[in-house]
Amino acid sequence: MADNNMVDNNMADNNKFIVSHAPFWHDGSRISLRNYNMALAALPAILFGIYYYGMQAVGVVSLSISTAIIWEFIFCRVTKRSNTIGDGNAAIIGMLLGMLLPATAPWWFVIIGTFVAIIIGKQIFGGIGANPFNPVAVAVAILMLSWENVFDFNEALINYDFDFAMVYPLAALKHFGVSAVDSFSIGNLLMGKQSGGIGSTFGLGLIAGGIYLIIRGIIRWEISISFLAGIIITSLIFNITDPARYAGPAVHLFAGYTLIGAFFLATEDSSSPVNFIPMLIYGAGAGFLTVLIRNIGFYVDGVIFAILIMNLVNPLIDKIRPKAIGKVVENA
Repeated sequence: MADNNMVDNNMADNNKFIVSHAPFWHDGSRISLRNYNMALAALPAILFGIYYYGMQAVGVVSLSISTAIIWEFIFCRVTKRSNTIGDGNAAIIGMLLGMLLPATAPWWFVIIGTFVAIIIGKQIFGGIGANPFNPVAVAVAILMLSWENVFDFNEALINYDFDFAMVYPLAALKHFGVSAVDSFSIGNLLMGKQSGGIGSTFGLGLIAGGIYLIIRGIIRWEISISFLAGIIITSLIFNITDPARYAGPAVHLFAGYTLIGAFFLATEDSSSPVNFIPMLIYGAGAGFLTVLIRNIGFYVDGVIFAILIMNLVNPLIDKIRPKAIGKVVENA
């Protein structure tokens, strides 16, 4: 009788065994912890933007974060899924979107952007971890295609009283050539002395945040470094070809969305590769396309569209594997 009870208990335990897909090992880290570290890394760039743009910047970033959370909550209630706003992912999406927008972005513009990011860019594909494209990049791309004038930072921020020349370097480069950006030194660009998105101009803060995320293991250095390397090499080739028309690497590295793209957008987990060689190809490809769009494309800044294109080919790139060392032994 005892043996029969033991068998019955073992069968009951086996029925509770759940098999899931790889990876099977878990180190105890949480999604919320990752997102909190992302927020901490982005904080210096956001505070710098608030310092220059004032309460309007606070309003845009706050509205972006809050409405992203609200859209996620509404979607979970409508679809009767478990509430996921506690993991912080919706807040991070809203925060990054707010960092990319000008401080003068109207309230309806922000709300549409967060709707596209959360519902279309993320939840429609199944939620966190299932999205093939970066939700923030999807939202910004649609906003750019629909209301391009809002992203004209020179016009949008003309009423701000800065203590430096209020110029968007990439727009000046696009329309007037290299001579228009000669006054922008690397130091000025790193310190955010340029017009642009609320959290995308303070280069030094974005670099510090990116290094922090790499050290903590939140993002992969392979993607960020290869992205920046792709921009340096491509812009250098263009510059050597025609120095009077195409700027060198400094402007392309520290102006526009380059740094926030390298550390906060291109490295998004669901839409980027996980293997070493594919990560290098993915990052370098995004950097190459960024400069290509800036120099000969229609749009002033190519970071968003370059990342979306590499998101699209990511499943194919991630299949690349190094050839196994050794030889096949028959009847082994």
